[in-house]
Amino acid sequence: MIRETRLDDAGAICAIYNEYVKNSTATFEESPVTAEEMEDRIRTTTRDYPWLVYEIDGMVLGYTYARRWRDRASYRNTVETGTYIDGDYIGKGIGTELKRALLDSLKTRGFHTVISGIALPNPVSIALVEKFGFRKVAHFQEVGNKFGRWIDVGYWQLML
Repeated sequence: MIRETRLDDAGAICAIYNEYVKNSTATFEESPVTAEEMEDRIRTTTRDYPWLVYEIDGMVLGYTYARRWRDRASYRNTVETGTYIDGDYIGKGIGTELKRALLDSLKTRGFHTVISGIALPNPVSIALVEKFGFRKVAHFQEVGNKFGRWIDVGYWQLML
């Protein structure tokens, strides 16, 4: 089931996210996030943007969110999104269901443009966004450095 995120989901979300922090370049954070920090992120983000979880039998298996893309007022109808799935459940359609629900919510709320930044290479994330019609619009070389190596980032865009 997909539902809106609650503050008490912060611990489960941290468990998923921190695996990416520790073991991948999907996020450029290098230190695990505490439940309190995640609670604050949820609280701040959900004032204006959707944040959804995928839950089965009380277990959060993935989440997705939108957030402000840039600070200037003229960007108010553009959002950046992120989606993270428990490693044991990747490839089971959870990301697709979450992304579909998030895009529906963004349309309902009147947003116009959705941006997804992806650390490269990441064929799973690329396949997910392209499934929904996102198109690659930018490629920045060596903008992140994690695990002692330089990482490129691509940006995909969807007009709602």
